[in-house]
Amino acid sequence: MSAGCVRWLLSHTVRAVCSSRPAYWTPTLRSTGLCETRSVIASSWRRSAFSTEVPEEQQVPPAKKKKQDPRAHASISSVGRKIPHREIQVISEAGENLGLMHRADVIRIMDEKDLKLVLLSENKEPPVYRLMSGKQIHEEQLRLREKNKSKAGPVQVKELSISAGIASHDLSTKLKQAEIWLDKKHHVRLTLRAGRPQQASNLDTALEQMVEQMNMMVAFVSKPKVIREGQAAMCILRPPSAKELSQKAKNKAEESQSAATQSKTPPVSNTDTTEEFVQK
Repeated sequence: MSAGCVRWLLSHTVRAVCSSRPAYWTPTLRSTGLCETRSVIASSWRRSAFSTEVPEEQQVPPAKKKKQDPRAHASISSVGRKIPHREIQVISEAGENLGLMHRADVIRIMDEKDLKLVLLSENKEPPVYRLMSGKQIHEEQLRLREKNKSKAGPVQVKELSISAGIASHDLSTKLKQAEIWLDKKHHVRLTLRAGRPQQASNLDTALEQMVEQMNMMVAFVSKPKVIREGQAAMCILRPPSAKELSQKAKNKAEESQSAATQSKTPPVSNTDTTEEFVQK
């Protein structure tokens, strides 16, 4: 504290004490007043010099904790054997509802079938848990991880330009680059340019044939179409969804099964027809 502040504090304290005293001071009152003045000054000095209290206007309010959505689980994991609730709603590893069970019975089933307990919903009454194997938990974690990757951010669109008179080796190199981008979940804008006026016919068909030469399954955001007054063709490719991949695998399995069935069917014999013709 500076000397000016000390002088102001002393004068202010003396003035406050004197204003509350009578006009006529006896020696006893004078000595009492001086003692009280010294005590007030000393206490004021101690509070101002050594106090660590923060003024009310400078006190920072505690930060509010953000409420987390209990349904937003980034991952799935086992709760172990320490079940916090006495009675819980249990779903079996096959998805069957086992109803309300005591936690001791749940632990007994976990030990008998070598299963783990996973919390599904804590907000319900009673809370819902599911019995799962280690393989099921691992597969669910992988599924959630892929789902979070797909929602990580906006899709990037890569651009690739191809000339109509491109050599086959250069074309395969550019298509491999497009496949690398598609593997990284990017979209690819392919543009086929006509080098000469006589190359400007059927550019959309030529571009679609180039896409068919790729060594992976792709899907279209925008199918091949002619742009720039017929001087180019453009399409946008995207990685196939899980549903499209499963549908393709299903169709491929049906085709292979149909081909195997046809190969096992014996050919029709013309022996009877020949014999009948000979007899005639």
